Amino acid sequence: MATKLSKRVAKAREGIDRDKEYALDEAVALLKDRATAKFDETIEVAMNLGVDPRHADQMVRGVVNLPNGTGRTVRVAVFAKGDKADEAKAAGADIVGAEDLVEVVQKGEIEFDRCIATPDMMPLVGRLGKVLGPRGLMPNPKVGTVTADVTAAVKASKGGAVEFRVEKAGIVHAALARLPSMPRPLPRTCAPSLMR
Repeated sequence: MATKLSKRVAKAREGIDRDKEYALDEAVALLKDRATAKFDETIEVAMNLGVDPRHADQMVRGVVNLPNGTGRTVRVAVFAKGDKADEAKAAGADIVGAEDLVEVVQKGEIEFDRCIATPDMMPLVGRLGKVLGPRGLMPNPKVGTVTADVTAAVKASKGGAVEFRVEKAGIVHAALARLPSMPRPLPRTCAPSLMR
C-alpha cells in the first residue's frame, strides 16, 4: 500500500537521486537547501555495527571530541568539593556543588545537559542513579565524566564532546552538528566520529 507524501516531503525529495552516492559537502549543501523546519535541524549519523550489545565484550560506548563543536550550548554540572569545585567554576561549569547539589537533583530539579563528578564524590552521586541514570546523565569513568581533571572534562563537554552508545539492535546514533551553525569543514567534524 503506497502512502501519499506531504507537500513538504515531496518538495524536499525533489532533485535527489536515491541511487547516487553524494559526496559529504554536496550532501550538506542539499540538506541546507531543503531545510524548512521551524527549529534548528540536526545532522546525525547512524551506523549499523553488527554487534550484539547483550554481550559485554561487544558493548560499544565512548566520547568523541568534535573539533568544531556541535552548535549546541551545553550546561554542565560538576559534583566536587574544595579546590576541584574552584577549578570547575574557573573552567566554565554552569552548576558546581557537593551535598547541596545532590539534594537539588534528588528533588528532580535537573537543569543541566552533562554531569561530571570527581572520584571522591561518587559515593554521594551513586545515590542519584535512579534520577540521573534514565536520563543518561550518570557520570561514568568510561566516558570521562568521573575524573580528577575537572578542567579538561568541563572544557571537553563545553567544546563539543559527543557521547555515543550502541543500542540493542547494534546501531550507534550520534549528532554531528546543527544545520544553521554547520561548520564549513564538515568532513573535519565527521572524521573523528566515523574513523574511531
